[in-house]
Amino acid sequence: MYRNSLFIALTTLVLGTSAFRFEDSWLDKLVAKFEKYYRVYPLEKAYLHLDRPYYSVGETIWFKAYLANSVNNAADSVSRVLYVDLIDKQTGKIILLKKAELIGGLGQGELSLGDSLQAGEYQVRAYTNWMRNFSEDFFFRRDVRVFRPDMPATTLPPDPDAIDVQFMPEGGDMVMDIEGRIAFKAVNALGKGIEVTGAIINQANDTLSGFTSYHLGMGFFSFKPETGQQYRIEVRKPNGQYVKYPIPTVRKEGYVLTVDNLSNKDNVRVIVRHNKPEGTKGELALFAHTRGEVAYAAKASLVKKTLLFNIPRADLGDGITDITLFDENGKPAAERLVFVNRTQPLDVQIASDKATYKPREKVELELTVKNAEGKPISGNFSLAATDAKQVSEKEPYAANIHSYLLLTSDLKGTVEQPSYYFDKQNTNASSRLDILMMTQGWRRFDWQEVLKDSLAHPSFFIEQGISFSGKVARFNKKLPGKVKLTYMITQKDSSRAVMSGESAETGEFLVYDLDLRDTTTVLVQAITERGNRNLNLTFNPFQPAKVTLTKVPYNPMEFDANDLAEYLKRTEEYLRIERQIRASREQQLKEVVIKARKSTFVKEDTRRMMYGTPSNTVKFDNMNTAGAQSIFDVIQGRVPGVQISGSGQNRTVQIRGAANFSGVIEPLFVLDGMAISKDAIMNIPPNDVEAVDILKGAAAAIYGSQASGGVIAVLTKRGGSNYDWSKESPEGTLVAKVMGYNPVREFYVPKYDRPEADHVRPDFRPTLFWAPMVQTDKDGKAKVTFFNSDAQTEVNIRVEGMTSTGALGVGAGRFKIE
Repeated sequence: MYRNSLFIALTTLVLGTSAFRFEDSWLDKLVAKFEKYYRVYPLEKAYLHLDRPYYSVGETIWFKAYLANSVNNAADSVSRVLYVDLIDKQTGKIILLKKAELIGGLGQGELSLGDSLQAGEYQVRAYTNWMRNFSEDFFFRRDVRVFRPDMPATTLPPDPDAIDVQFMPEGGDMVMDIEGRIAFKAVNALGKGIEVTGAIINQANDTLSGFTSYHLGMGFFSFKPETGQQYRIEVRKPNGQYVKYPIPTVRKEGYVLTVDNLSNKDNVRVIVRHNKPEGTKGELALFAHTRGEVAYAAKASLVKKTLLFNIPRADLGDGITDITLFDENGKPAAERLVFVNRTQPLDVQIASDKATYKPREKVELELTVKNAEGKPISGNFSLAATDAKQVSEKEPYAANIHSYLLLTSDLKGTVEQPSYYFDKQNTNASSRLDILMMTQGWRRFDWQEVLKDSLAHPSFFIEQGISFSGKVARFNKKLPGKVKLTYMITQKDSSRAVMSGESAETGEFLVYDLDLRDTTTVLVQAITERGNRNLNLTFNPFQPAKVTLTKVPYNPMEFDANDLAEYLKRTEEYLRIERQIRASREQQLKEVVIKARKSTFVKEDTRRMMYGTPSNTVKFDNMNTAGAQSIFDVIQGRVPGVQISGSGQNRTVQIRGAANFSGVIEPLFVLDGMAISKDAIMNIPPNDVEAVDILKGAAAAIYGSQASGGVIAVLTKRGGSNYDWSKESPEGTLVAKVMGYNPVREFYVPKYDRPEADHVRPDFRPTLFWAPMVQTDKDGKAKVTFFNSDAQTEVNIRVEGMTSTGALGVGAGRFKIE
């Protein structure tokens, strides 16, 4: 009833008939507040296309980023910074964090998996600064498996008979003496849907009705709870045993919502039943919206016990529509999701110039993209070509950009086989999708927040560039008032920029929307209006979004044993060859003469070095401290056996071999000869450090039992006897490192049509080709070329992408290498 202008209807009906009239009431206010909420809090969705579903240490996760607005999935050109991180699902630690630049809602990047990474389950997460104003449930998340060829992941098998069943009344509640529908979802120990049967049994042990799941453990049944009766549900397990579950809570008085989204092609029919006492006065209202766009709003009198609302299907946008029933007090009383799927996805065709190729032969692929009417479409796509013997595609109906932006991005929890519901070959997809809408949690907002007279100011702003912030303070702790600030920004390519501004009365300052690349040095100078420079400046370190741990399913991906063995074998060979090449290059270096001053801190600093020769030493210089936010950023990956995980203030450090039955033992931290906490070490600027010594095993014995986990000794420049104190920064000045957009690396593909020295090495790369920015022209076409590997295999091609207006498309192809 609502598209461009709101039509509020008062409904008076006998079941199946209705009449409407305009009414100025609280429903108008509800609609106005809802629309205001979405103006203040517009929503964004991030999606990443990864080149493949699993990796080994030493490899790279390549990703293409898409950012869309939630209303019509059009490319979002507002936010320009996307945070992409890699999370260890066992510990919740952030292992890697990248800032990807978005231009017109599109970006690209990679996550390099270090050799020290442990095998296990990880999660790739993506979000913008603006998305942090909302629940992290709606960040993009994709689970990936990481293997170690030298250390296969070991997990305990699940209990094959363990199941969990949840029962969810349609609309939210069961009400006494009113028939309603109860949806259910059954999963096994893997978190996967499992088909079940069951029955409802009363207190006399009579079976009232039975039920059977329809799809992936999901189904529903009708049930009418009667006054004075008690019920239970029994579900049959795979081993034949039965599990008892209580019936969902039954309310003595309330509303039951039943939605028919299948039988009528023109309307979504909503039936409301209630058992309010006779003579109860008031009105209830039905409100529907699709991702923030109001689609329907109607009122009805409580005189009738059964009410019918017809929501015109033409007024609903594609995707998930939320239907909410408000009671006579204007409070949400019931809620139901429906899915409308009218718009057809883009037709993406992939054609190769040959059906069969030879190893290392050149391949030419042509993409052809058309809309539902067969007209060519210009859009931006990402393409991955993978070795079918190494990269399994056996997870059925996996997520893609179409299923994510239309379906799973608006749902909480995991949706199994999301692409199933969009496959034209599945004749039952619509009915199965309607059951999914009854079982899956959803709520991007809280109605209590929406209905407030004033909305809170967003905590996180929209980033259209790189930002940094800090604070100016007086040494006497009094507020500094407004302070004049000068910023000198030096980028890695030596380009410079000078800006000026002022702080707030509290001394806080924020600089935003900067175009910074890689590691950037920022010099901040502060001076009061009276010329006082006796000020202390601090930078606010970036804090990534919090991580909420969830139960890690056992082996969520199923692998063919032969395929997995082939992948691990090829990966181990590839990494071994890489190590050999690096070693060979080191041996082939010509003799050089290095002239430098002899380091004297070792012999002269016995007061802060009570140990002898350390196991390892990392010298700090301008090269390895560039971009480092802490000491751990510098030593990470540079010392064999030292494993550092996490980010920001949540770092975990372990020297290999240091563990006992209670878990990991962190090393002893020593600063210039004095034991100190890890948190204190974290706050030492890397530029102030001269070197870090690592003591392992017997070398750490001089520190006694407190060093059973080894020792990390930090030697600062200030602690040395030769330190030049004239280098100290003057008061009112701060020098800091700011991380800009991460540089974009190009996916390397050998060109076998011209001779090169590296071509003698075997080539069994699992991802043969990755093209994150494939732009189709006005004719809907684009071409890409690459060279095959040495493998005799089949190659899978996957393409995903979108147009600037939000049309989505996926495609797949395959060819052989013989």
